[in-house]
Amino acid sequence: MPISPISVSLLSLATAVPGTILPQSEAKAFVRRLFGARTSRFDKLEPVFDNAGIVKRHIVRPPAWYEQDHGWRERNQVYLEAAEALYEECAAKALAAAGVAPEEVDALVTVSTTGIATPSLEARVAGRMGFRSDAERVPIFGLGCAGGVGGLAIAARLAAGVPGKTILFVTIETCSISIRLDKPSRANIVATALFGDGAAACVLRSGGDEGAGIASVGAGGEMLWPETLGIMGWDVEDPGLGVIFDRSIPPFLAENMAEAAGQIAAKSGVAPGEIDRFTCHPGGAKVITALEQSLGVGQGALDHEREVLRDYGNMSAPTVLFVLDRVIQAGMPERVMLLALGPGFTASGLLLSRPH
Repeated sequence: MPISPISVSLLSLATAVPGTILPQSEAKAFVRRLFGARTSRFDKLEPVFDNAGIVKRHIVRPPAWYEQDHGWRERNQVYLEAAEALYEECAAKALAAAGVAPEEVDALVTVSTTGIATPSLEARVAGRMGFRSDAERVPIFGLGCAGGVGGLAIAARLAAGVPGKTILFVTIETCSISIRLDKPSRANIVATALFGDGAAACVLRSGGDEGAGIASVGAGGEMLWPETLGIMGWDVEDPGLGVIFDRSIPPFLAENMAEAAGQIAAKSGVAPGEIDRFTCHPGGAKVITALEQSLGVGQGALDHEREVLRDYGNMSAPTVLFVLDRVIQAGMPERVMLLALGPGFTASGLLLSRPH
């Protein structure tokens, strides 16, 4: 007799951003001051700031910090300080919203790719947060922008393994600390026009009332395209990470995303036409347009994606969860497919549904 799968509920979702706000107009003036006299490339790329669809973003340090030279050690120290603070803020908010005490959490899944933490972030904050000493820890590195979806899918699979298991999933990225004065490359200038910092946290629980929480979590899937390592990622360099951000991303998505979404949906047991809303990582204005084109949802359909990009920029992995938060606040559709793209080049998807 087949065993029924254990249901997993998303009990809560919370977000957090650093306190320093950088308007896009100031970002453009800032980058012109940093790079304008050092490369003729800037004049050609300056319109990126006006066309990015971003009004402001949040960053982990005041603008003056980015005008100075920083090595690996100092950059990573900033990452650790900011990431720990963001972890505590968004995790506390998510636990409170779910009505879950820290000592009730059975496993901690953490996704982050913009710095190195050993011991990992959840271990660093465990004492202050009040987590149990026997809570399982799953730190994940390297997923990049796909980490918000991929990490949530991993957390859901962990929850589904044991009835009643409670998982805290946190994803944090501090993209702004990768700004480099020594590297006035096209990718670096474009990334400076797009990237912001932020964090998101989710609490999941398995085996409870299927009507509990804000969404039910279904199956997910991934697609890795071969020979695409140069599309997106980080170069590990002195004095810090160097962004890989290829101009081929929007046309690649326009051509390939429909097939990827179809395969991921099939693994979830639904057809693309049965999905009421695709909820996507808004990597940039051109990326959103390419996704609308490939997914066949109509121009302007990814409205919450544009709003999040406008207000926060591209925060890498957490960004799609900021979008999901707005989708839920507006009224959770019957079926939602979370989609994000990341290094590899990878598409990661996860099916969510309205609890009944």
